[in-house]
Amino acid sequence: AFSGNMNADSVVYYKLQHSIKARFLRFVPLDWNPNGRIGMRIEVYGCAYRSEVVGFDGKSYLIYTFNQKLMSAHVISLKFKTLQSDGILLHREGQNGDHITLELTKGKLSLLINLGDTKTHPSNAQINIKLGSLLDDQQWHSVLIEQFNNQVNFTVDKHTHHFHTKGELNYLDLDSELSFGGMPVPGKSGTLSHRNFHGCFENIYYNGVNIIDVARRH
Repeated sequence: AFSGNMNADSVVYYKLQHSIKARFLRFVPLDWNPNGRIGMRIEVYGCAYRSEVVGFDGKSYLIYTFNQKLMSAHVISLKFKTLQSDGILLHREGQNGDHITLELTKGKLSLLINLGDTKTHPSNAQINIKLGSLLDDQQWHSVLIEQFNNQVNFTVDKHTHHFHTKGELNYLDLDSELSFGGMPVPGKSGTLSHRNFHGCFENIYYNGVNIIDVARRH
């Protein structure tokens, strides 16, 4: 509980020791000044926050090309909001139909890892992890994908799914190109809906690189 002022003019200021990330704040008065009138004024000061936002109209996409030889791990983070229940957020593919796709399907996020050559890799040729629900509510949702060798962590709004791929990721033959918001050639890979994303992305990072900032500068 925080004690307020005892008159109409003075200001009581509290600075929290740690920052808080929240969508809503609720204030519950516990007591009033017995010698004054009932009233309450509150002002909330935010923390410094950098926001880079890009919009997609359902037909566009953003491509980022990197040096694959220098990458030992892959970490992708972004925020998105949309009113559409379906759309591709992230796509990377290679030879023989191999691809990794992050796709919104019926308001849920699906992380699809596909080994196109099922004859060479018959077991676990396709991995499909689903997280979240009702993500098409026009609110910001955060996504984090971390790949370290065969360990993959898939997080949506602080809910994380950890899984091992038993070596299958070593067989993925992927190009050094990432597309955000859709696929350059629709229908080339066996994704779920092939629909491009219609909505907004905020703060797209790939291995520490600010993708939206790079796109604006180049």
